[in-house]
Amino acid sequence: MPRPDTRLPANPGRRTLLAGAAGLALVAGLGPRGAWAMTTAQATTLVDALIVDINKVIASGESEDRMIRDFEGIFDRYADVPAIARYALGADARRATSSQMARFTAAFRLYITRRYGRRFREFIGGRIEMTGTVQLPRGVQVKTNAILRGQAPFEVDFNVSDASGKVLFYNIIIEGVDMLLSERTEIGAMLDQRRGNIDQLIADLANT
Repeated sequence: MPRPDTRLPANPGRRTLLAGAAGLALVAGLGPRGAWAMTTAQATTLVDALIVDINKVIASGESEDRMIRDFEGIFDRYADVPAIARYALGADARRATSSQMARFTAAFRLYITRRYGRRFREFIGGRIEMTGTVQLPRGVQVKTNAILRGQAPFEVDFNVSDASGKVLFYNIIIEGVDMLLSERTEIGAMLDQRRGNIDQLIADLANT
């Protein structure tokens, strides 16, 4: 079974370089303004339930379309989609109207669940197991291993925060490749191709 392709674009350009610094700002911004409230136990409870649901889907033998619908439900339950969407849009989120942000978030939700639904579907015949945690400045990273047939295990880590008022994951790192940075690069390139037209980006994302 081929390993999922989690590589960044070969020539990410200026947006990816800027996103590295912006990623630190996002992590800082994800924490609540007051005292840090989420515990490591809460983060591991979330990811434990997430892993159970992912393992059920990849063991189900369902069609790709059905699996992707299942992964949409998983993202809805466990991911801070608005935070991920805002980060992916980057500085352009500041010029977007509230209506555009709402529509972008809805379109991005479909785009990201299809993208990662297909990626996790490539784990069919394997499983994900939790291995430990790392305390982040404003959250907890829950470390897991993906164990696939005929391959060495590789890391799939989830960064978890309660900044939204609920304990949710806001990033996935697969073999060291960061979802937030990858999607910011991808969405930035798509927006550049559309000459900064957010409405066109939203329309095209919905059909991706």
